[in-house]
Amino acid sequence: MTRKESAAQFLTMAGTGDVRAAFEKFAAPNLIHHNQYFKGDRASLISAMEGAAKSCPNKSVQIKHIYEDGSTGITHSLVTRQNPAEPSIAVVHIFRFENDRVVELWDVGQLISPDSPNEYGMF
Repeated sequence: MTRKESAAQFLTMAGTGDVRAAFEKFAAPNLIHHNQYFKGDRASLISAMEGAAKSCPNKSVQIKHIYEDGSTGITHSLVTRQNPAEPSIAVVHIFRFENDRVVELWDVGQLISPDSPNEYGMF
């Protein structure tokens, strides 16, 4: 399996509620992350992702672009939530791999405005 495929499967599984299975299959035990809202360890990220899955069980993650370069995988995704009144989010995840396991993760998100003047959109 390529790193692109691993990143995509991890993100799809974890982002749609199958958090523990995603971490068991793809994440190293010593994974660290850089989300500013949570402590940087694996257990804190698992807890945060499980909480997000409970509060928004019908969320979807659609990967629009995916890249791989050496030990790095990058996804550019559309995240939609169950409430149509909540804006969708464009999210970039950056994965660093060691021995085919995610050891480091970054995420950057931007709300998608329905009133954007940009005719090309987020994707």
